[in-house]
Amino acid sequence: MKITADTNVLARAILQDDAGQCRTARKLLADATLIAVSLPSLCELVWILRQGAKLPKEDVSGAIRALLDTENVVINRPAVEAGLAVLDAGGDFADGIMAHEGKWLGGETFVSF
Repeated sequence: MKITADTNVLARAILQDDAGQCRTARKLLADATLIAVSLPSLCELVWILRQGAKLPKEDVSGAIRALLDTENVVINRPAVEAGLAVLDAGGDFADGIMAHEGKWLGGETFVSF
């Protein structure tokens, strides 16, 4: 089965905070022949892991890198790597994603408050 993984499926699989949902999420992910992970889902996931679960950025980066390295995961790798570079430097993952996408769309300078 080819799936698009919702943020909650990814979060339950990573956080293991609900045994039943974790089992279900991990089985879905293990059984899938393809797991499509959207950029909005990843941005939400990073927010949940950092703000909700209070995980250190190193653990969050590790979780995202594990997804990148999973054979059956399809993801916008250049955008995710840009987000990780900003996160690793102490910034916001989503800002890195937006800056990357903005550059791809023709923007020269990313601006934010």
